Amino acid sequence: MQPLSFLLISLLHVALHGTANGAEVIAPDQLAQRYSLTASTSFPFPTATQSVSDTEALLVSGWGLGRARVQNSPENLQFVADPYPSSTGTVSTGVLNSTGPVLQVTYPAKSFSHETGGTQFFNLWNNTAGGNFLSMMLTYELAFEDGFDWVKGGKLPGLRGGLNSTGCSGGNQPTGDCFSARLMWRKNANGEVYAYIPTTNDICSRRGIICNSDFGTSFNRGSFGFTTGRWNRVTILTQLNNPPNVANGQMRVYYNDEQVVDAEGLQIRNTDEVSINGLFFSTFFGGNDDSWATPNTVHSYFRNIQMWGGENPSSLTGPVIKSSALPQTPRTAVGFVMASIAFGAVTALV
Repeated sequence: MQPLSFLLISLLHVALHGTANGAEVIAPDQLAQRYSLTASTSFPFPTATQSVSDTEALLVSGWGLGRARVQNSPENLQFVADPYPSSTGTVSTGVLNSTGPVLQVTYPAKSFSHETGGTQFFNLWNNTAGGNFLSMMLTYELAFEDGFDWVKGGKLPGLRGGLNSTGCSGGNQPTGDCFSARLMWRKNANGEVYAYIPTTNDICSRRGIICNSDFGTSFNRGSFGFTTGRWNRVTILTQLNNPPNVANGQMRVYYNDEQVVDAEGLQIRNTDEVSINGLFFSTFFGGNDDSWATPNTVHSYFRNIQMWGGENPSSLTGPVIKSSALPQTPRTAVGFVMASIAFGAVTALV
């Protein structure tokens, strides 16, 4: 179920505006068309449930995994029957429905990052046209089981890229040769974008951005909220900055086809050798210590995973990079702090 605060606020927004904050509403395929993302791919799912070992085999053979393996904890992945077959999740552009098995992720009791629960692997998507992807969009449908305890937070799949295929996550700070852009849930089901990108041009002083000197950068925490016991759709768009010394990159997120994050003026790379590699399937509780651990064994579910790509980088205007400074001490506008408190979103950073 969705937290009461989100339900009340959502009802108020719908009553006044029709959609939350008058946000843009658009389906993933239409968004891909807008940004000229002409390449597309869907990740294959089986027609029947599978064992853990068969699940791993299908992922390795059919999902284009880097290093031909599931990086962390393949034993926590299994194709199972849809736990919510009658839950036709409603999005702003229609109704979600699907048939067949879904991918279950298990988070064992007392697990948190460090390969103790959840899973992690990355996909390498080759452009059949021969060029590099400089823009990419990922969409997937997600369900958390009823009773899911959010604790302090956890990671969810996103995109990654660059020459360093395993960098820019887990505390490995970005140096411009790689990046990652995942989603996170936080306390009380608050959602955000969690990215490892350079924090140049004082982006840490912007409203809605929370930087941390040891880990990633949070964008728009609490701008949307996850739910349990039903299917929802998330869409993540990333466009690299171009040229590399200009901060004109952007990241957008749509939750149930409503825009909830719009981050522009970003330096995502500092060399034109960096492109977008593909899916970064990364999900676990944490956090780098057991204060983030789940008290009980819980599950999340994924289906209808698709990507669109294009060779066109961001065409937005942006400032020239002033420096290549490392992440700064967190600075957040007072207004955003008050909003975060209202949503119960002020938590420790990871």
